[in-house]
Order: sequence, then structure tokens, then C-alpha cells
Amino acid sequence: MNKNNLKSFLDEKAEHYECLDFIEDDPIQIPHLFIKKEDIEIAGFLTSIIAWGQRKTIINNAKKLMLWMDNDPHNFLLHHEDSDLKQFTSFVHRTFNADDLLYFIYRLSKMYKEEGGLEDVFTRLYTESESLQVAIASFKEIFFNDEHLQRSEKHLPNPIKGSSAKRMNMFLRWMVRSDEKEVDFGLWKNIPISALYLPLDVHTGNVSRELGLLSRKQNDSKALEEVMIQLRKFDSVDPVKYDFALFGMGVNKEVGEE
Repeated sequence: MNKNNLKSFLDEKAEHYECLDFIEDDPIQIPHLFIKKEDIEIAGFLTSIIAWGQRKTIINNAKKLMLWMDNDPHNFLLHHEDSDLKQFTSFVHRTFNADDLLYFIYRLSKMYKEEGGLEDVFTRLYTESESLQVAIASFKEIFFNDEHLQRSEKHLPNPIKGSSAKRMNMFLRWMVRSDEKEVDFGLWKNIPISALYLPLDVHTGNVSRELGLLSRKQNDSKALEEVMIQLRKFDSVDPVKYDFALFGMGVNKEVGEE
């Protein structure tokens, strides 16, 4: 398939998979439970942190977190007391356990009370670097600048050290990207959609290789840069719209999931 035909093919698949039906089976349904901007971004962030493994389990555990936060996450972060955290001590999602979660709640609470919240922090870091991958690495450094268990650091990525930062790039897609389909939220207006990166995972990686968009075998930061060169050639303004095409074809076993 030549490049022009491949672009048309991916455009068609992106159009097909980016629809409200996509939300029903995807973790993005959790932030879609909310209307308030801060609730959406907090719910999205915490959901993205545990977004690996079976999607059903991710969604169920994210719903549990929202329930424990009284389905009012911003208010909870601002006003909870120590006694409100007791139920969180039983939480576990794969290797993300209660100790990790309690630190994340503490740090997010401080971020919203003292630092303007997730949007302000990410926007400042992007403005300073003009690179979301550098901003993600800097965010990790800032997030863990309070006393914490070393083990908790593995739950935020560092693209500078080789991570594809799949979950964080997915969260940023949710917050920054917008279009008429209303799947992504487009809440953050000071980071350009063109700066976003593909949430590179097993599905998008396998399909990208099958289509000739990616030659590198590992799903790491180098692979991410390689595939983004191609996607930006297809659409320089909204390159990550192709996440819907690549992920949709992968999860539905159309391409690259033999």
C-alpha cells in the first residue's frame, strides 16, 4: 500500500472508530462521568495511571476509586480528612497498591491546593520545553519531590530514559485533543493538539508494524518517535487521531494481531 492509499485507509479507520460507542468499552468512560473540568482531569489522570491490563478490570477499579472519592474527586482532594483515606488502604491494581495510591492522592491534593492543578503544571512544563515528552519527564520529577516510597516512581514514565509513556500520552490526548465526535475532551487549550504523541501499546505497535509505519521491535521512546514521524506526515495538525484507527484495528484483530 503506497503512502497516499495508507493515509486514506487510516483516515477512514480513524473516522470509523472515533465515535461515542468507543467510550462504552474504554477507560475514557470514567472521566466522561463528570462535567466539572477539575473532576474530569483528576478522574482521567487516576484512570490513566492504572490503565494497563484488562480494560474491564481497569474500568471497575477506576469506578471504585471515584466512589471512594464520593464521585466528587476535586472536592475530595481539597477537603478530605485522614479518616476518609481508610478505605483506600485496601486498593490494589496489579502492581499499583495502596501505598502508591495514597501518595498519589496526597500529591494531587497538594497540586490542586498550591500549584494550580494538573493543567497549570503541564502547560507550564510544555511551554518551557516545547516538548510534551520532556514535559512528561519533568512532571515525574515534580510529582515525586515530596517524601515517597521509591517503588511508587515506576507508575509515572520518563520518556527521556526510554519509556513510550503510553498511559500519560493517553491522558494528555484526552485532555488536549478535541473534535466533533466528543470522545476526547479538549479541556486544555494552551497545549497544541499537534504536540500530542500516540499512546503506543501492544495494539498500536503491532498494527503500526504491520502497516509499515514502524520497524523498531520494542515499544519504547525511539519507536514512538519513529511512528510519530509518519503520523505527522499524514496529519500535522492532529496526528494522534490515528490512535483510534491503530488501536481499533488492533483490539478488533483486523490487522497486526495474529
